[in-house]
Amino acid sequence: MDLNLKDKVVVVTGGGAGIGHATAGTFRAEGAKVVVWDVASEPKVDVTSKASVESAAAAVISEHGRIDVLVNNAGIVRDAQLVKWKDGEVLSTMDDATFDAVVNVNLKGVFLCTRAIAPHMIRQGSGVILNASSIVGLYGNFGQTNYAATKAGVISFTQTWARELGRFGIRVNAVAPGFIATEMVQAMPEKALGSMLAKTPLARLGDPADVANAYVWLASDAARFISGAVLSVDGGLVLGT
Repeated sequence: MDLNLKDKVVVVTGGGAGIGHATAGTFRAEGAKVVVWDVASEPKVDVTSKASVESAAAAVISEHGRIDVLVNNAGIVRDAQLVKWKDGEVLSTMDDATFDAVVNVNLKGVFLCTRAIAPHMIRQGSGVILNASSIVGLYGNFGQTNYAATKAGVISFTQTWARELGRFGIRVNAVAPGFIATEMVQAMPEKALGSMLAKTPLARLGDPADVANAYVWLASDAARFISGAVLSVDGGLVLGT
């Protein structure tokens, strides 16, 4: 299948590791020109900073003349219970800094990057915006008030922007990964990993390439009439929840 991605200009946020790294590599394999935005690589781009994002967008336009695909992949996790209670007392709560850090990267970062790039896509009359949600955004998860809220918010972004930007030839979709074998997940205790596998009907962790392939397909002409959708890449976890 000809995905028609050769020479397309693709921006991948958080592309320095994990799913983002796999996504950048998969787009390159299809012949795309990939620009990675990450705080740990060059050019260093902080998605929580309006100035950093807008400067980076201008640099891509200056070099390539257009941006065809934006993959809003950058995200962090900072888990804590809303209220941890034991023996009739509050042991701890999720503090403001923990909540704000996740919201700033996972939600505001998606907003800032899309706001910076969308005008360029409008001018060229085409574009694809792909947002990283999560099964947690669909179903919630213990200890992830902040993360789940951001991933649910990303779905709302996706559905809203699909309505607003469709008339300019811009498609907007989200991908909701399940348990994926990134370095962060593989570093978890064996008992926790076993619990994840037990809940997944395909009985294995996903590979970053599984999510990368979903992004590439959604960006391609093969998905040209798909917009406002949320594609779960979770090994059937919805069925096993």
